[in-house]
Amino acid sequence: MDIGSFVYQVTRLIFDTAQPYEEFRARYEDAVPELDPKRLVAFTESGASWQEVVADADASAPHGFLIYWRSDLTPVMSLAGDPARCTAYLMGNHTIAEQMYRYDPSVMLYAPLRTAIYVDAANRTRLAVDKPSTVFASFASPPISQVGIELDRKLASLLEAL
Repeated sequence: MDIGSFVYQVTRLIFDTAQPYEEFRARYEDAVPELDPKRLVAFTESGASWQEVVADADASAPHGFLIYWRSDLTPVMSLAGDPARCTAYLMGNHTIAEQMYRYDPSVMLYAPLRTAIYVDAANRTRLAVDKPSTVFASFASPPISQVGIELDRKLASLLEAL
């Protein structure tokens, strides 16, 4: 068995939203709509063109991102006496991920991006995400790194909108 080992450094970004938790969470979920997985199944079953898939993603993701998964961790963590509110997400765009996937399918370890909205010990609502360019630079592939840089720009644009 051949095993590769790759050490890399990631920059975690943590933003003070300056908004109440529920308000920011609602704004985030409005700006990053949930992906309807049935749409992707329908595209697959109909043999849709990639251009149709891209057009649909562009129309569905006003800021370039979609929510693939969401979990409100507050109820289960509160059972252990940890009352801090937190919702975790997988946020991304399959058409952007494909621009890296063609070079190395293992990029799917990090695409979609993980994000978390939470309330910290000082009662501030925060958004945490690993900076995409630092995550995807670990693949040592210029085309993949370039997509990571573009994701940084899209993330900055989303944050400005929020």
